[in-house]
Amino acid sequence: MTGDMTVQMLWFAGAFTLVLSALVVRRLPAADWLKMGLAWVAIFAIVFLVIKMVSGAG
Repeated sequence: MTGDMTVQMLWFAGAFTLVLSALVVRRLPAADWLKMGLAWVAIFAIVFLVIKMVSGAG
């Protein structure tokens, strides 16, 4: 694993933790929590794919 890949994984883990903590603090019902969590996963996946396409990596 390269240093660049390690930094990307740490950034993703930090961003995911931030979003997850925001969802937990809101104390929503489980169904709403799941929908919002999946929406955030989709947002991060789209951003990741766009950045990967723009940078030409992969």
